[in-house]
Amino acid sequence: MEQPTDIAILDRVLEPVARCFTPAVAKQIAELRAYAPTQARSDELASKCNEGKLTETEKREYQAYVDALDLLGLLQTKARAMLASQPQN
Repeated sequence: MEQPTDIAILDRVLEPVARCFTPAVAKQIAELRAYAPTQARSDELASKCNEGKLTETEKREYQAYVDALDLLGLLQTKARAMLASQPQN
């Protein structure tokens, strides 16, 4: 039996949360974007990671950004799916 990935587990855990979305909440989640300073820091760490120049502290920080973005991405996917299944007015 194949082991589930971290993303698959997170997806299963978030399913009950997604069932709580109203269309208005789903729309807000689908449209979320990182604040400019947060995005800039994440981009800076990504660049340093690609160059192999992250310190141990920066590696932990960068992993936290990656994990948070995975979580947000899954929530946004669920929100968009919910919105797509809504009847159009």
